[in-house]
Amino acid sequence: MTPLERRGMAAILVAVSLATLDTAIANTALPNIAASLHATPAASVWVINAYQLAMVATLLPFAALGGIVGHRRVYLGGLMLFIAASVVCALSWSLPTLVAARLLQGVGASAIMSVNAALISAIFPPHRLGRGVGLNALVVGVSFAVGPTVASIILSLGPWPWLFAVNLPIGLLALYIAWPALPRTMRGAHRFDRVAAGLNVVMFASLIFALGEGAQRAPLGQSLAALALFLVAFVLMLRRERGHPAPMLPVDLLKRPMFALSTMTAICSFAAQGLAFVSLPFYFESVLGRSPIETGFLMTPWSAVVALMAPLAGRLSDRYAPGLLGGVGLAVMCMGMASLALLPAHPSALDIGIRMAICGAGFGFFQSPNLKALMSSAPRERAGGASGVIATARLLGQATGAALVALSFGIAGRYGPTLALAIGAGFAGVASIASGLRLITREAGAAALQPTGK
Repeated sequence: MTPLERRGMAAILVAVSLATLDTAIANTALPNIAASLHATPAASVWVINAYQLAMVATLLPFAALGGIVGHRRVYLGGLMLFIAASVVCALSWSLPTLVAARLLQGVGASAIMSVNAALISAIFPPHRLGRGVGLNALVVGVSFAVGPTVASIILSLGPWPWLFAVNLPIGLLALYIAWPALPRTMRGAHRFDRVAAGLNVVMFASLIFALGEGAQRAPLGQSLAALALFLVAFVLMLRRERGHPAPMLPVDLLKRPMFALSTMTAICSFAAQGLAFVSLPFYFESVLGRSPIETGFLMTPWSAVVALMAPLAGRLSDRYAPGLLGGVGLAVMCMGMASLALLPAHPSALDIGIRMAICGAGFGFFQSPNLKALMSSAPRERAGGASGVIATARLLGQATGAALVALSFGIAGRYGPTLALAIGAGFAGVASIASGLRLITREAGAAALQPTGK
């Protein structure tokens, strides 16, 4: 990489690692937080859901704003908010206050992640974009790998608020690197549509709320009312943005078969990951009787193998079709998730570690090629919209996974984690099929470009 590429990627990746580390820490520490705040396991899932709700609801508005005021400004503003909200999380004294602080933290993380891929595409030329997204996936994998271990170490030394306090020094370092190094990108001529932004927030917030309430088997009227609000906001959003050259809700990009299939692949695969990462800590501690420290180390193989596979998959995506790489990887992940659901009653750490590593290998082989497919199948001037869709698809998948974990706990009780893992295997299988369909789409597109003759 050139010195400019190195500085720019360092600025992006430090903040990405911060947001990813926070997610991994929160997932691993959820049983400890629930016990400390006297919350039920199902209710404590809102520590995860609140973060994801705020991110999903604001990602596309921030992506649109980045195309108008510059991706760099949105990124830096989000990073500063994330740091401040992390301090509030560390000072929280009850589940409601922690959930409220996580909402603020999610807004900051949303601003960071909404323009992340767009900034990477501004740093790397198209023929080397695979390398850039591979580095991004590598840092995400390493952060997930370190997160459970860091959570275990911190919990062995002090109370759970320290888990969020650790974000302060890392966040300040990220801000120090990012301020002079992030590239300045082109700005669009259109104005920011505040009405569309408000509709987007209502639309996605009501959807995530409906998922969360439905999963916890709240009164049916609440979930139905939230779903109705989602549908009304969705219709109004489509009418508002009809004919817009760069709509905040980029339905025009979803008309491209490759982009639509890549988005579906991302949603299903991240739902599978969310089902695993939220349910496994409860399974290890509540069912197997492992300590929080042991849980952190048992979670590590998945993310560690993702970190090893991501750079390789990123380089291969510059040579081979993402549909092939993603289809193979997600089929492996499906088998790994199924093997976790079929764990014996008293598994050894080695037995768990091997199955976790299989899942990580499959997920790592999918992530970088799918990210490249999404960015390369959208016009370059729509990089901000594509970047927002990438983050939205990931968070919709993870929020769906977390909601299904809560539903599994409510339905199956002690066997809830096993049910969640089985559902996750199904999502991974569907994602593998969606990825494979991209090969057919690619061949059909290539055939359409061939000249016809008699």
